[in-house]
Amino acid sequence: MTYTCMRRGPIQLAGMAIATAVLLAGTSVMGASAARADDGPSVPPGTEASETPPVAVDGKDPDLKMVDGATLAPARVLDVIQVVEDMGGEERREDSNANVKFALQAEVLFGKDSAKLSSAANSRIAAIAAEIKKQNATKVRVFGFTDNLGSSAHGDVLSKQRANAVQAVLVKDLGSTVTFEIRGYGEQYPIADNSTEEGRKKNRRVEVSFPRGTSS
Repeated sequence: MTYTCMRRGPIQLAGMAIATAVLLAGTSVMGASAARADDGPSVPPGTEASETPPVAVDGKDPDLKMVDGATLAPARVLDVIQVVEDMGGEERREDSNANVKFALQAEVLFGKDSAKLSSAANSRIAAIAAEIKKQNATKVRVFGFTDNLGSSAHGDVLSKQRANAVQAVLVKDLGSTVTFEIRGYGEQYPIADNSTEEGRKKNRRVEVSFPRGTSS
């Protein structure tokens, strides 16, 4: 008989946690509001759970209380994701051991079917820029997403335009010390059910993600 011993890394996050998801080997454990299995992956390539080197585990530790003849499988470290979402669902923050990710609904940034930033958008983006500085991040991803209404080609273009608009504001605050990766994924990688307006609203979003620093 073989047992697997796993340990979760520490997470520190100011604010009230709404939900916590544990990611292991790229597979997420999510609540009812998450995307259905047939909607495809919930995160784009390159933003899956990080793999952390195994922690030291003493297979002879008496506290393990294993049955005679049992052995330990290789140790693994779980990547814990803590999620904070405001009451209206307009902004969502995810903190893992390795990364910080903000998701802003398109409605709080843009007009309908537009990539022009609203008057309220700058303060939202400035707050994200402040967190990027706090984490001393030098690489930032800005990804745009849409729902599945309209043509896929239009969604691809609009989501990229929206990601570009957010990046343009970020670079004003962050300067040339940060390298950006900007992508428009259109209707790919939904985080909610596209068959309802509530779900489509969550899927119309811009995500900004960056590595976690040592300052928080």
